[in-house]
Amino acid sequence: MASEQSSKPLKHHSVVSSFIIKYDDGKPSVALFRRSDKVNTYQHHLAPISGGIERTDPSPLAAAWREISEETTLTPASLTLLRQGKHYSFEDPSIGRSWTIYPFAFRLKTAEEGGKGEQGIQIDWEHEGWGWHDPLEVVDADEFGGVPRLAESLRRVWFEKDLGEAAGRVLADGLETLKNDHQSGARQLAGVALQILRDVISKLDSQGPTEEWWAKVRFAAWHIWKNGRESMGAAIMSVLLSALSGIEDTVKQHAASSGSSQSMEWRDAIVQDLERRISLRNTESARLVTEALAKYLESAYESKLASHEPLVILTMSESSTISHSMRYLALKSGFPLDLRVLESRPLFEGVSLAGSFADDVSSARVPKAQEQEQEQEGTSKPAQQVKVSVYSDASAALASKGVDVVIIGADRIASNGAVSNKTGSLPTILSARHTASLSGKPVKVIVLGESEKVAPPGSPEEHVVEDNDPNQLIRAWSAEFNSERVRSGGSRLAEMLKATDSHAVRGVQVAVHNVFFEWVSPALIDLYMTEFGQWTVEDISKHSQSLAAKEERLFGDL
Repeated sequence: MASEQSSKPLKHHSVVSSFIIKYDDGKPSVALFRRSDKVNTYQHHLAPISGGIERTDPSPLAAAWREISEETTLTPASLTLLRQGKHYSFEDPSIGRSWTIYPFAFRLKTAEEGGKGEQGIQIDWEHEGWGWHDPLEVVDADEFGGVPRLAESLRRVWFEKDLGEAAGRVLADGLETLKNDHQSGARQLAGVALQILRDVISKLDSQGPTEEWWAKVRFAAWHIWKNGRESMGAAIMSVLLSALSGIEDTVKQHAASSGSSQSMEWRDAIVQDLERRISLRNTESARLVTEALAKYLESAYESKLASHEPLVILTMSESSTISHSMRYLALKSGFPLDLRVLESRPLFEGVSLAGSFADDVSSARVPKAQEQEQEQEGTSKPAQQVKVSVYSDASAALASKGVDVVIIGADRIASNGAVSNKTGSLPTILSARHTASLSGKPVKVIVLGESEKVAPPGSPEEHVVEDNDPNQLIRAWSAEFNSERVRSGGSRLAEMLKATDSHAVRGVQVAVHNVFFEWVSPALIDLYMTEFGQWTVEDISKHSQSLAAKEERLFGDL
């Protein structure tokens, strides 16, 4: 009878496991719930909030939020996503099941943050009780009384247990730095990611077996990719994969030459290599993209170059690559430049771009008297005219009039060529296309982005949507120069937004969306400019496939 049952195929379930974490004076505790006798499996065992991923769930994270609400009544008003863990699978023939587990960790907000705290946890029929535990003391042992692989699921979001206190603290602090940086672009954040990996390795104990150390390094890199700014994860993942490949080679070389890989020598060599990579990132890739763009524009708009007619460029937000490129065009190309920049609310990155560009170009130019003297001596030619105009986001169509080129950055490039960039990119491009169709003057849409912005294969819709702090919008409504009606309306919306019970106030649910990124279809893009020159969608797809293979090799067995 037993052999007959064991021969039956296992029934597979994909489930989410959500760990609720609270901090008391900086000390973490994890909530574990004792399953009741009314559930189908693992009755009376300790577990996180868990449940199956349903077909109607847009993503595992959406399923996690749904299960938390159903089983505890907690909502995003009382919880914030802390970390996600790498999913894994295992079999339990004793109950005829196989499982794929998607772990998540959520931080319980305090009352001061507008949350209900632990008083808000109201369990349903699936549990008979719950309590707080030290995450470092959760183990996969019968005497602990947990569901199968409980500690395994927890360690995938609570990396402090594997990495140790010092390295774990460095990684946790680094992730917070990435999460809260809404000023830097993807290329800059990728550089920060390398610095975090370097700092983690510096604190990580390297005296144990090499295989364990190597797994911990890859484990830390995975968290930097997924739990920093995942919306900018393509660039972060790309530089981390490249760095990990270098680390792998270094460990192998030192192990082969010394006969022992338990020396500090190879760790020092790895840290030095990461330092070199960080240093080279500062200017090299941006310079190559800039030179490729300038070469293309000088060829495509040769007649403007000859007639000294201004080249009209429209852009938005603030990309370090775009900033570098515009400065280069203004100072080193022969084009008179008419640069139009959308202000890029709510953080006004476009204003920052326009202001720093105008200041840099003005400061870099020689005084007028010296310029005239150089002209008379035949040692210089007159500086070309540069005009900088800032437009509101709502006037993108007006800013598009007479534009030759729309240039946007890229925070992520999907394998099909779709580009994720600052919200406002799509209406900017659509406005320019529409204006060009009316005037009969063609417009080119160019994406500037290093190859590291390319993501592994997958639909753009699968990527994370970053809906940020609504206060970044709300604070603009309360400014003194606004009318009383605007300030009053904004104040009331803010009050209703803070209300609990799923943000419902007497049947009215208020939401303020501050989505930072949106997708631009490849059908709207004329060319992609990388450090390797012009790329096509085919080039992007090939690069994406190579990334997927490297990702699987370095992260697949974690």
